[in-house]
Amino acid sequence: MTTKTFRIRVTKDHLVFSAAHFITFNGDTCERLHGHNWRVACEIEGPLDENAYVFDFIELKSNLQQLVNKLDHHVLLPTKHNEISIKETDLEVIASFREKRWLFPLEDCILLPVENTTAERIAEWLGEELISVLDTDVKKNMSKMRIEVEENFGQWAFCDFEFTSQRRKLI
Repeated sequence: MTTKTFRIRVTKDHLVFSAAHFITFNGDTCERLHGHNWRVACEIEGPLDENAYVFDFIELKSNLQQLVNKLDHHVLLPTKHNEISIKETDLEVIASFREKRWLFPLEDCILLPVENTTAERIAEWLGEELISVLDTDVKKNMSKMRIEVEENFGQWAFCDFEFTSQRRKLI
């Protein structure tokens, strides 16, 4: 007996965003503020529907584009980091890590509910956001979803989601 698996994958030249960030690592090291031209891709697995496709390419591209546009030309800051403090006022954001301090105009920042603005956590955030905007009936048919984020040429991070029993879980 043969088992068939169907999946679609979307990545386009316009599914790119330019954004600045910094990350911490090894417990006490904080990178300098820098930027990337991040690229995003999404793969969805599931059974074929009545139209004989897994997911509508147009809907997926549109939803991904809206998320990418939200991040484009911003500074990405983590709000759940143990040592990076983020203080928001009406006009600005003050970020600090130990002796380092950054001051940004509020409109230039995206505050992400992640521990660190790594490519892995950005992929996770994009996946969670995508799931939240998808139609419930469409999500019922999905078995897996992968979000891919390329931070630099040839450097990809992935976040896989598995959908079981009407519940989404991170795998």
